[in-house]
Amino acid sequence: MASILLTGATGFVGTQILKQLEIQGHNIRIVVRPNWEKRIKINTNHTDVVETSDLFAQNTKWWRKNLQDIDIIIHAAWYAEPGVYLTSPKNNDCLRGTLELAKAAAETNIKRFVGLGTCIEYKISDKVLSLETPLAPTTPYSNSKVKAFENLTKLFGRTKTSFLWCRLFYLHGEGEDARRLVPFLHEKLRNGEMADLTSGLQIRDFIDVKDAAKMIISGTFSAVEGPANICTGVGKTVKELAEEIAEIYGRRDLLNFGARADNLVDPPSIIGAPTRF
Repeated sequence: MASILLTGATGFVGTQILKQLEIQGHNIRIVVRPNWEKRIKINTNHTDVVETSDLFAQNTKWWRKNLQDIDIIIHAAWYAEPGVYLTSPKNNDCLRGTLELAKAAAETNIKRFVGLGTCIEYKISDKVLSLETPLAPTTPYSNSKVKAFENLTKLFGRTKTSFLWCRLFYLHGEGEDARRLVPFLHEKLRNGEMADLTSGLQIRDFIDVKDAAKMIISGTFSAVEGPANICTGVGKTVKELAEEIAEIYGRRDLLNFGARADNLVDPPSIIGAPTRF
């Protein structure tokens, strides 16, 4: 079994990655903030813990110390507060911290570094987003992710560390923040309340976070290097997704499409070509 350092283990994606790694029996070291016990449970037979108030504030020396006996890094941590993260200056902190971790990985001869990116690194159009699609970030979040990808590609290109960059598409599922669409719908429908929505005509490549975690881990242990798309390759409208959830409660009548104005700069379609590991 591999020895893996995982950041972001208390987050939406990282929690699922941790669960899968424990199931597979790997030796795991998670880097988390104090009071992590309130958010996740770990299998102490497989997982040990390093606490820090801010992993993005740590320097290369600190990381080198905590990378002892590690084979693989899965870097899932990033600032991701809904409604804020796209334009937050904290993206700069995440970028700087990521580069410090990557430098330490190169210096300690880590075998493989896996980072998580985003589908909105790409130039969005009505075409399927493939690995050949040009990058054209439009927000501080996506710009920082592109800079991380470019810097890590250059850094690890000079070392023996293999590098995988997993671009995530539209995740939903267990542990999702209550402010996001799917939990919002469940709460409203469960309580018998009207759910005010946009037209719902936007097409997105939705993927369950558990399936995304399994894809990331498959990619981690594959020979694939460079960028990868974590998605299904199947487009679904927001309206179709909402109606599927409403069927669980038998309350399609509570879906109030058109009650909110569509975002005029929101792309009509985002579908990816999934990477096969």
